[in-house]
Amino acid sequence: MLAIEVQNLTKTYLSHKRAPGVKGAIVSLFKREKHEVEAVRDVSFTVEEGELVGFLGPNGAGKTTTLKMLSGIIFPTHGKATVLGHVPWERKQAMQRQIALVMGQKMQLWWDLPAYESYLLLKALYEVPDDLFEKRLHSLAEMLGIEKLLNTQVRRLSLGERMKCELLAALIHSPRVLFLDEPTLGLDLVSQKRIREFLKEYNEREKTTILLTSHYMQDVRALAQRVLIIDHGQVIFDDTLRALSDRFSASKLLKLRFDELPDRNSLERYGQVMSYEGLEVSLEVPREQVSRVAADVLNRFSVADITIDEVDVEEVIRDIFAGNTAQPIAAAASETP
Repeated sequence: MLAIEVQNLTKTYLSHKRAPGVKGAIVSLFKREKHEVEAVRDVSFTVEEGELVGFLGPNGAGKTTTLKMLSGIIFPTHGKATVLGHVPWERKQAMQRQIALVMGQKMQLWWDLPAYESYLLLKALYEVPDDLFEKRLHSLAEMLGIEKLLNTQVRRLSLGERMKCELLAALIHSPRVLFLDEPTLGLDLVSQKRIREFLKEYNEREKTTILLTSHYMQDVRALAQRVLIIDHGQVIFDDTLRALSDRFSASKLLKLRFDELPDRNSLERYGQVMSYEGLEVSLEVPREQVSRVAADVLNRFSVADITIDEVDVEEVIRDIFAGNTAQPIAAAASETP
């Protein structure tokens, strides 16, 4: 069953230009030049119930705007979308009671009150029964490791602790769809890892549909079953991480462990030496040459072990946005089912 369905969703903002200086300011009082900016352009995709999908793209690509439309915060310019069968921007309670949105730098908790006081307010807003509220609150707090922080003033919590409390607040009413916009932004590595572990466990246990944006590839690798990539307001890729690497990477990594380390110069003729430490070497080799290079290296040197891996997906995505892909993006996007 589809949890999210999006068809040709578009959001265009209207802004005004004026020439610099006093003259420009005076002219703009009588005549203002209009300028349209497409934040999202003809975006289409679907998400099945229970899926955890990574929503990637550079700054300004349209990720947050898309999430805001799907959660009903802003209206689209045109296009269609449904979340759990409801049109988001109609803001019906039947839908709002089943979704949640967490934004990395936006707070829903009261700054001067303990988090528990905000949870009581949310309990009343969502009409969560007393017994279910307490059971769910302590279960989530235990999973997040914040049992001892519930009665601490929010302003006294660290950024990582506040984000864990924000996640608990978003989940207190058991939403069926969760929109996460940069949930680990600015957090230390320990907090990032804890939140990733929590989201993975929660998704597996509750089968909640999650659409996640993040600039940290660790989040996506650890969590996402599928990846949507958006750039300049358009979806340019929709498939698995493995398919992303297969489709766009022009190279593979040849990882070698030698009985006796060869001279670095003798290895550079095969490809780019990515690492050269101890008896282990990583070579980035053009994809079409991997078999030949592997056979030649095995024949020429004393190799104890050899593996062939895909190039790190973070490098692949970086190349996509830099325009250094193995094939045209538009062509690849059209192949996606």
